[in-house]
Amino acid sequence: MSNPPPRSRPTMVDVAAAAGVSLKTVSRVVNGEGYVGADTLAAVQTAIDRLKFRRNESARQLRQGTAATIGLVLEDVADPFYSVLTRAVEEVTLRQGYLLLSASSAEDHSRLKRTVASFSSHGANGILMAPATGIDPHFLQTEIAAGCSMVFVDRPVPGIAADSVLADNVGGAAAGTEHLIAHGHRRIAFFGDEKSVYTSAERRTGYSAALRAAGIAADGGLIVQRAPGDTSAERIDEVLRRAEPPTAVVTGNNRWSVRLLRHLREEDVHPLPAFVGFDDFELSDVLNPGITVVAQDPALMGRLAAEMLLERLSGDEQPHQRIKLETTLIARGSGEIPGPYQSGRSAAV
Repeated sequence: MSNPPPRSRPTMVDVAAAAGVSLKTVSRVVNGEGYVGADTLAAVQTAIDRLKFRRNESARQLRQGTAATIGLVLEDVADPFYSVLTRAVEEVTLRQGYLLLSASSAEDHSRLKRTVASFSSHGANGILMAPATGIDPHFLQTEIAAGCSMVFVDRPVPGIAADSVLADNVGGAAAGTEHLIAHGHRRIAFFGDEKSVYTSAERRTGYSAALRAAGIAADGGLIVQRAPGDTSAERIDEVLRRAEPPTAVVTGNNRWSVRLLRHLREEDVHPLPAFVGFDDFELSDVLNPGITVVAQDPALMGRLAAEMLLERLSGDEQPHQRIKLETTLIARGSGEIPGPYQSGRSAAV
């Protein structure tokens, strides 16, 4: 079976041919310059709609030799995880002569949609994306069909044929939970983002799988899945101040780690629960005790995703890949606080 021809965006030349008018006439309609008769205007607009033509705001600059562009849309470019990923993408794309445009979706699928449409209309050759929860797959498929190559990072979009680079979220969370179990803990709480967020759901799956494998009954009262904002304080206290409080906690991301550590300090919680956080974060190694983390490699994730996108832009038509990167458990002290069931302390299970 022969490979399909590379996708290309419809141009004003294509619109002119479809409408049976001159290129200059199409230019007048697209740019809103000069007079065009009503019948001609309707014919051009019909051709634009049928071909799904999008005005390329960067066409003139590109013809003059300005660098082509790649778009990068993440949940929050200020997040330490995403900032490292962004830097890696930038290094790869700039080295290949591309300009990188980046933006945050703030986990708002409508905002992400507007951003992608804007990048596309300004001539982005391809887009790297951490999809916001609830993004319309049909919209993304339409963009891809119109010639915009995409690679997903951190999260996939079900039903979309595109390359993706992800972390082993299930395996990483399971390893962190198993680490706490090995140190004598049975009542282990989980704090993560909303269940609708792909990474949060995957990490809770890993946490639950580790408990189940150890023969520990799950306790829904020890699980919190919501954004780690200020309103989470009450829910944190509900978990930590139960009649039988958890002796250990697993967090689903670096934001939850910082939020929970701050709460433990502010409320002077003693004894401190053992602690394993998913994602490394700044100063985690200088706290006392240092924070044990399940570390991802955002730099590698960004580099691989950028390289995959550039390969697609060069005409690579190989089957799409889903790369899953391993995580690393880094023991620094907080995850090694002994629990009540550590060998030598209690024979109970």
